[in-house]
Amino acid sequence: MNIQWYPGHMLETKKLLKDSISKVDAVLEVLDARLPVASENPLVNNLCKGKTRIKILNKSDLADPSVTDMWLSYFEHQRKVPAIAVCGSQKYQAEKALNYCISRITRNRARKVKVMVVGIPNTGKSTILNTLAGKKIAKTGNVPAITRHKQRTSLKNNIDVYDTPGILWPVIEPKERAFVLAASGAISDTAIDYYEIGFFAAGLLLKKYPDLLLQRYDFLTELPKDESDLIEMIARARGCFKKGGIIHHQKAAEILIRDLRSGLIGKISFETPKDIESANETI
Repeated sequence: MNIQWYPGHMLETKKLLKDSISKVDAVLEVLDARLPVASENPLVNNLCKGKTRIKILNKSDLADPSVTDMWLSYFEHQRKVPAIAVCGSQKYQAEKALNYCISRITRNRARKVKVMVVGIPNTGKSTILNTLAGKKIAKTGNVPAITRHKQRTSLKNNIDVYDTPGILWPVIEPKERAFVLAASGAISDTAIDYYEIGFFAAGLLLKKYPDLLLQRYDFLTELPKDESDLIEMIARARGCFKKGGIIHHQKAAEILIRDLRSGLIGKISFETPKDIESANETI
């Protein structure tokens, strides 16, 4: 299954970013801390050339902390790009990220500093903005692409922050990257097959976090032998059956995906710097 999701408003957002990026002083690029490279939009690199840019690894509260530390080191030493990990709903951490960005700008304090927040859908851009503002000014939710228009918020210390709609790119390759994005919730569920994504998630968890699986699903007396076995065990334990007692694999896969996205299985990272290096070596 090839996963592609590029609603019409994303093309409009691309045009919006091109028109607006030259008017701001810095860019906060919000990534998902669980999948920092998979959640990087390749268009941003071209749009933000010459701009002060900070990579924000948001949702760090859901990610494996040891892997997040690896990613911060990776961006600093391999990419030579400043990066910081935060939980965007925590005011201290959101302000720390903004101040880190502001500190890298040569500014005239008599003039407003303009900072733009960019990133793919569902990385928590609007959550960070609401936290900085201290009130709900941008819509948030557990589904991607809630923000549809650029929104400006004036903060203290003469700072304007612009929230922009999440934007993907027309062709997501390789296929594994699309699966990671779908499993994390960055792609609308209307564009995915739950069983296929659940199968992918099951494989990732069995390989990287088997102990967390056993802790979350206490009906597992031992590790399932493969992805199909895990989904079937979840189905039987959670009563996922169709008429006639037929196992409802789709519904069981959805349970696994929801638990993964919400953090109920534990602090999980979908990728590591070593994964990226290995993938690059095979190209």
